Amino acid sequence: MSTSTNRLYGSPKREISVILPVLNEARHLEESVNSILAQKFDGALEVILAVGPSHDGTMQIATKLQAMDARVVVVENPSGRTAAGLNLAIAASHYSIIVRVDGHSQIPSDYCELAFTILNETGAVNVGGVMAAEGTTLFERSVARAMRSPLGVGASRFHTGGGAGEADTVYLGCFRKEAIIEIGGFDERFTRAQDWELNFRLREAGGLVYFDPRLMVRYRPRSTIKALSKQYFEYGRWRRVVSRRHQGTINYRYLAPPFTVVTTLLSLLMGSVLSPIFYLPALVYAVFILGASAIIGKSIGEVLCLPTVLLTMHISWGLGFLTSPNSLAPAVALHP
Repeated sequence: MSTSTNRLYGSPKREISVILPVLNEARHLEESVNSILAQKFDGALEVILAVGPSHDGTMQIATKLQAMDARVVVVENPSGRTAAGLNLAIAASHYSIIVRVDGHSQIPSDYCELAFTILNETGAVNVGGVMAAEGTTLFERSVARAMRSPLGVGASRFHTGGGAGEADTVYLGCFRKEAIIEIGGFDERFTRAQDWELNFRLREAGGLVYFDPRLMVRYRPRSTIKALSKQYFEYGRWRRVVSRRHQGTINYRYLAPPFTVVTTLLSLLMGSVLSPIFYLPALVYAVFILGASAIIGKSIGEVLCLPTVLLTMHISWGLGFLTSPNSLAPAVALHP
């Protein structure tokens, strides 16, 4: 795989375009961009900010960063949609390697150098690593614990870590620009899961998607129950869209949350109507949540907070998956 990929695209030049689709990221954008500009990368580097219609001063911060450093380029993303912003940023980029970063993420100073090296050595079309969730408040720290544990999100390597090797998908990613363009870019029908869907098409086209745990990206989790619930509800809805469009891409990890929702609701309903014995499945799940919280939590506060966090993540994802309508991704052409 790596040999044919290298033969197809050749050795990459030491030049990287870092792209960020940003919307209402005033709180973290400057910190995120500064972590990119501070990269210890021996080559050309530019930062493309695709800014959506924000109401928190994100555009003002973006233009200030552009004025302070010529390597920063700002493009407008009128729709505010992530996939559209990514495509606009790629179109505005000048270099053959694309590194994706989010406006609420931070990359270590060796990230670009390491990503370039891994991309070159493996011959992959996309390499990525761990979504290293870190929080500052008690709630954010609890969410971060859940996001980095198999008991919270399943055994996905980009959440929990693991050995380097071929993967279905990776967090964010360092791409060969030619490979993205050849498959039509990010599918702008997808509000969420556009990275998973893109990686599926990259693999279908014969490309290698490669996970390496040395690529650590610091991620700030949602800070409220409402925001976390909305995030995971959308994750579930859009993962269902991917499974409908690409048959055979679903597995037990994705089916666990909707199964849990259905089983728990039936358990509570039948237990209240027929017999208390039917409460058993709901009781088993409650014990699991409490046990998982005790295992994951690193302080009394986290142990007490985690049941709410885990329930929110599991139930929201499951409800999103179960209620995902066919109309979510209408049949339109990919971005040219």
